[in-house]
Amino acid sequence: MADRIFVSNLCLHGPHGGLAEEPALEQEFFVDIDCAVDMDDALRDDDYAKTLCYSSLCDLAAEASSSGRFNLIETLADRIANGVLTRFAAVSEVRVRIRKSFAPTAAVLDHVGAEVLRRRAIRFGLSLGSNVGNKLDNIAKAISRLADCPDVDIDEVSHFYRTAPWGKTDQDWFINACVVGTTSANPRDLLRRCKAIEIQIGRLKNARWGPRVVDIDLLFFGNIAMEDAELTLPHKEIFNRAFVLQPLAEIAPDQVVAGRNVGEAAAEQNPGDGEIVRIDDPHEAFE
Repeated sequence: MADRIFVSNLCLHGPHGGLAEEPALEQEFFVDIDCAVDMDDALRDDDYAKTLCYSSLCDLAAEASSSGRFNLIETLADRIANGVLTRFAAVSEVRVRIRKSFAPTAAVLDHVGAEVLRRRAIRFGLSLGSNVGNKLDNIAKAISRLADCPDVDIDEVSHFYRTAPWGKTDQDWFINACVVGTTSANPRDLLRRCKAIEIQIGRLKNARWGPRVVDIDLLFFGNIAMEDAELTLPHKEIFNRAFVLQPLAEIAPDQVVAGRNVGEAAAEQNPGDGEIVRIDDPHEAFE
C-alpha cells in the first residue's frame, strides 16, 4: 500500500448549486483530499522537494472551485481529483470528499456531501518464467494472482513459450510468458507484489539465473526511467532476451520502450534454433 498525504477541512466558497436559490449564495464547502503517494525517494533523502506539498493541494482545490460555476459538488470533487492526477505524477490515487451546508428546505440535516475516488491507470509489462515443477501451472497461478489484485487490470496475456535456459545453461528448459496491463499502484509496490506472489507459489532464494519455481520481472512502467538498488526501469535486458522480447511483441507490438518499438525490435531479433518455441497446445511443451 502506498503512503498517503492528505489535507482536511479545507474551506472554500463559491456561488454554485443546482437549486434555484443556490447560485445567488456564496456557499461554503469543506474539502478533504487524500492522496496515495510514492514517498520512497523523499523518505530516503529526507527531501521536501520530492514529496507532495500540502499548500499545492489547497491551491489546486481553490482553482477548481473558482474555474466556473457548477451545479453539483460531485463536479467539483471530480475537477479536483482529476487535477491532482494531472499535476502530480507521484500520486497514484486520490480521494476527494466535499461537504456543504444543506439547503434550508430540509433543516433536519446540517451537512451533505459527495466523495469521488480516481486512480491513475499506468500501463506496465511483466515477464514470467518457470523451470521447476509444473511449469505451466506455476505461470498460470502467478497470472491469476496478479489478476486478483484490486488495483491491477491484466489486459493481454501472451502464449506460453518453451525456451532454452539463459545465463546459466546447465539447467532445465523454461516456460515463459508476458502480460501487459494497467495499475494504479506505483512501480515499487507492483514489484513487491510480484515478489510476494513468487514466494506464495513456492520460489526460494537461489543463484542468479538459476532454476526457479516462478520468476516475475517488471519490464516497463509507463514512461518511467529509474535505477536504484531495488528496481531498474525499463528492464535492461528486454531487447537482449528472446524469451522476453518475442512474447512481449506478440501482445504489445506497438509498445515503445526506451525509444525502441517492441515489434520492430522483435522482428530484427534472430533467436537460435530451438531457443524459443511458441506453445499452441500445452501438451507440446513436454514433447
